[in-house]
Amino acid sequence: MPSKTTAPLPVAIKTPESEKITINMGFVDLGHVDLLVAEGFYSNRTDFIRTAIRTHLATHADVLRQAASRKMLVLGLQSFSAADLEAVRAAGETLQIRVLGLAVIAPDVSAALAKATIDSLTVLGALHASPAVKAALAGRIR
Repeated sequence: MPSKTTAPLPVAIKTPESEKITINMGFVDLGHVDLLVAEGFYSNRTDFIRTAIRTHLATHADVLRQAASRKMLVLGLQSFSAADLEAVRAAGETLQIRVLGLAVIAPDVSAALAKATIDSLTVLGALHASPAVKAALAGRIR
């Protein structure tokens, strides 16, 4: 039976600095944001939203740190190339990937290779992988 590991594997992949999200706001709330921007408190709506999110996350920093530790999440970026996963397969192992941030499965990873080497995938943040790889791992993504 193959052994399982959670060790991150290095790979050089150009990744974006952020992930785009879309939110819906009520007109009055949006008006308040625009008023703060117009008054010079923030440079634009995005600046306000980022600041608000960071402030709120800071108020929960201890809880977030404890939960990330308890769930054994890798913080930040974790990337996997075909060469990385071929090494995992050659060792007769499979991966249980747990990331808080960005998980990248490189474009050179085939759906078959991903399915053979990734036992489970938990991502709190964003997952960048080909549609074929995402489809192959659909039942293993938590």
